[in-house]
Amino acid sequence: MNLKSLKIFALVMEEGTLARAADRVNLSQSAASRLLQILEEEFDVTLFRRDKKRLIPTPEGEQFYPEALRILAQVDQIPDFFAQIRSDAPVPLRLICHTRIVNGLVLPAIAQFANVEPDTPVKLEIYPRRDLGRRIMNDRFDLGISALPVPVETIKPNVLGKTALQVALPKDHPLARRDILEPADLVDVPYIALDDTTVIRRIVDQVMHRAGAPLTIKHEVSVGSAAYRLVKSKLGFTFADSVALDPEVAQDITLVPWRHEMNVPFGYFLPPRRDRHPRADAFARVLQDVFDSKLAG
Repeated sequence: MNLKSLKIFALVMEEGTLARAADRVNLSQSAASRLLQILEEEFDVTLFRRDKKRLIPTPEGEQFYPEALRILAQVDQIPDFFAQIRSDAPVPLRLICHTRIVNGLVLPAIAQFANVEPDTPVKLEIYPRRDLGRRIMNDRFDLGISALPVPVETIKPNVLGKTALQVALPKDHPLARRDILEPADLVDVPYIALDDTTVIRRIVDQVMHRAGAPLTIKHEVSVGSAAYRLVKSKLGFTFADSVALDPEVAQDITLVPWRHEMNVPFGYFLPPRRDRHPRADAFARVLQDVFDSKLAG
């Protein structure tokens, strides 16, 4: 198999056009097209159909994409492998997660893990949820942490538990003293929503639609940490849970129970390959302890 052909295939999947894929690797469009043709001819398969200037993946192309990413990732790891051999340094535990749970869950777990396993280095990579699926398919991690469902269907998660979404308000807001809130209470309070690529937004929209009480959005952000800081600045309310709420802003924000039940499940997952980092299970245990402590308050 020609690795350059494989690289072009993956880039076309990512970029959508042959021209942009060729530009990424400093090739002419005709050279990139020939590399793609070589790959299709070698395995007697059609990976794309042509639609004007765009290349649309065929079902075979969609199925092959995760495997291509895994192969390329393994090749990319070869220099790191030999560097590791030469240095004789401990192999880092590679973690991936999406942005929302970094400050509230993952960083506290890493800090606690460092006390338990001081000789094990950790490498953490953080992605928006919409990019996490692609990173999972690259297969360059030892343990991933995410709100569920995992954005790759073939990955089976280990469930940590679930948290209840509550209304996040500034600590000194009059409604922050209430025992429970419902949509009518917040009519005059601006709603700070996460964008519609997030699990939280989908949960909120579905529950409020069923309740016949859709919320009017005033501000919209792509990550929870930004929403929490806008709440801290007294620009409105958002939905949050005790696990994801940033410790830096938690002292300035009150979480008030919401009339309509909205739960967010969380879990961790391991890569599909058979070889596992020897400390992955130890980190999973620490992660569960931190998650449980967050729920206990």
